Amino acid sequence: MHSLSFARSKQRIHEAAEWMPGGVSSHFRSGVSPTPLVFEKAQGVYLHDIDGNRLIDYYMALGPMILGHSPREVIEATKQQLDRGILYGGQSELEFEAARLICNMVPCAERVRFASSGSEAVQLALRLSRASTGRDKVLKFEGHYHGWLDNVLWSVAPHSAAMGPEESPCPCAGSAGQDLGAGTNVEVLSWNRAEQVLERLARGDVAAVIMEAAMCNSGAITPLPGYLEAVREACTKTGTVLIFDEVITGFRVAPGGAQERLGVTPDVAVFAKAIANGFSVAAVAGRSDIMAGLGAGGVLHGGTYNAQAVAMAATVATLRRLSNPQVYHRMETRGRRLMDGFEAAFRDAGMAATVTGFPQIFHIGLGLAKPPVNYRDTVAIDRSRYVRLTTALLQRGVRALERGAWFLSTEHDDEVIDATIAAMQEAVSVVAQEQDGA
Repeated sequence: MHSLSFARSKQRIHEAAEWMPGGVSSHFRSGVSPTPLVFEKAQGVYLHDIDGNRLIDYYMALGPMILGHSPREVIEATKQQLDRGILYGGQSELEFEAARLICNMVPCAERVRFASSGSEAVQLALRLSRASTGRDKVLKFEGHYHGWLDNVLWSVAPHSAAMGPEESPCPCAGSAGQDLGAGTNVEVLSWNRAEQVLERLARGDVAAVIMEAAMCNSGAITPLPGYLEAVREACTKTGTVLIFDEVITGFRVAPGGAQERLGVTPDVAVFAKAIANGFSVAAVAGRSDIMAGLGAGGVLHGGTYNAQAVAMAATVATLRRLSNPQVYHRMETRGRRLMDGFEAAFRDAGMAATVTGFPQIFHIGLGLAKPPVNYRDTVAIDRSRYVRLTTALLQRGVRALERGAWFLSTEHDDEVIDATIAAMQEAVSVVAQEQDGA
């Protein structure tokens, strides 16, 4: 098969670096193989780059584009709102309707506050938890990402040599220039180990436990049977706020997110990405008594762009579409077929790999013999070889994240799934032969 060229993208990134560090606006867009790409347009499941390539997209903008790149109802709703106004510095009926939809869809949502990004919303959830409990300590877990701010960017992707023993992990800062003092009240545990959480919470001084209900940033790992239930019970017993970071799973794996799908309700949850299909919207939803801190409770939360009217129009249109269970049924069926096709491709090539997670967001762990349970298990993934695999896929017209995650949309139909499986079979064969010749 003819390999695609990305020469113009490479050149433009090089030229843009004169004005933008690395030629990009996010750390997570840099350093990809063979080059960061520059796009002209996106339609349905396809991205069109400046080299003239049409690519089947499984980045889906790292998760937000659950209805695809050009959903008619979202585009029409935002165009109509543009004629009415962009930013009011006040409230709109769209904002109220979006909040109502979230409260109807999400199990924990008794009240909602809107924000502009997941990183920001996490900070509000933590502030509300500290105000509600009068405590300062926060527990987070290795491999779980809750935004790029200094107080939560700990042990997101630590090197194995720095992690320390699993029984008492060493917190690892995630960035140069990080304010180490901001992590004073953050403690890190190994996820999916209920005994660690129960033992730590027994001391009665923890404000909040924050976790991805299913670990999707560092592999799509589901909780072990009984794990979430045990943590939920311990938080209730000790008066600790349980926060689910559903920035990825929210409105993606079920209308009510992972909490609905897994059957465990947190006290507070954070949402972004799929909530508005590409518009900059995030939300904190939770128990009314905790959220009341934003009223007379003295908890400050501001934001010029919170609940911006055009973004709220997109939110309402997106959530109305996602209120239909059939939307998820179709994604389940097609996503499962894609996962099965990938597993068969690896098996036929004699290549060790796991395909884990949900049909709407799953992860490939190249080199793993069995599904991972937590971050420490993912350290064994052959990341360099996986990058060679995603590069081979890109050359065959399929764009997939180098970190192993695959995001599905409602627009990945059977024809697209077939084409993707065929591309994967070819790419796996190329990488397997490369290994055999090494």
